[in-house]
Amino acid sequence: MQLTRFQKITLGISGVTALAIGTFITLAPHAFYASYGIALGQDPNLLNELRAPGAGLTVFGALMLAGVVRAAMAPIALAVALTVYLAFPVGRIVGIFMDGMPSSNVIGALVFEVVVAGLLIAAFRTRSTMNAGSDRYANTIG
Repeated sequence: MQLTRFQKITLGISGVTALAIGTFITLAPHAFYASYGIALGQDPNLLNELRAPGAGLTVFGALMLAGVVRAAMAPIALAVALTVYLAFPVGRIVGIFMDGMPSSNVIGALVFEVVVAGLLIAAFRTRSTMNAGSDRYANTIG
């Protein structure tokens, strides 16, 4: 799957963001969550439960970036990116309804995630539309 420039840029932004945030959570959860106004304490169970999905997010970010540099990885990268950037906002919205309004920093993260999800959907939709158009063209020739 050959990516357009828009798709590469969108996937790159998605990947760098996920990789950076995941790495930060995995290696320095206290500092990361303090930036949201959350004091974690020293509970090893809580820290372990935060580091594990942080490491997962790091790997997902690496997969997204792999799709930018290797065309064969692009479909996987797009699927991973869409999954991450659609699931995070859904989880945050569920949290708002169940737990109340979080800090402005968390709302900012939600807005960023929705914007990235929108860019990914636009990039993915563009690809589907292009493929459908080329299939129609090929069918009229043959």
